[in-house]
Amino acid sequence: MTEKKTPLPPFTEETAKEKIQLAEDAWNSQDPQKISMAYSLNSEWRNRSTFINGREEIQKFLKNKWENELDYKLKKEYWAHSDNRIAVRFEYEYRNRSGQWYRAYGNENWEFNEHGLMQKRYASINDYKINEHERYL
Repeated sequence: MTEKKTPLPPFTEETAKEKIQLAEDAWNSQDPQKISMAYSLNSEWRNRSTFINGREEIQKFLKNKWENELDYKLKKEYWAHSDNRIAVRFEYEYRNRSGQWYRAYGNENWEFNEHGLMQKRYASINDYKINEHERYL
């Protein structure tokens, strides 16, 4: 049985926005297993300068991420789409183990297979130190 993750490509603006909201909700759950199921078995990532391949590596990466990025809260926003691709801008806030708060800004380029599973994810991210009273997410 082939896995499917709706909505499926080709995307309309409405279904691209739905896909983005589903991704935001999943990432805010901070559940690496749940999140990894939205990606193809051989999914390729570039996250900053880290290269990740496949669900097992995705899960390991996310587990480590949230052991170091505490009180994580993410907001994604539609940027553009084509048949099987979606571009997203995002920001998230977190604090590190020392208590320093950050806001991370970035963009992602996503490519999906015909079953709606993300097969490529390229993320460029910049962190900005903030004070706790500057948080808004």
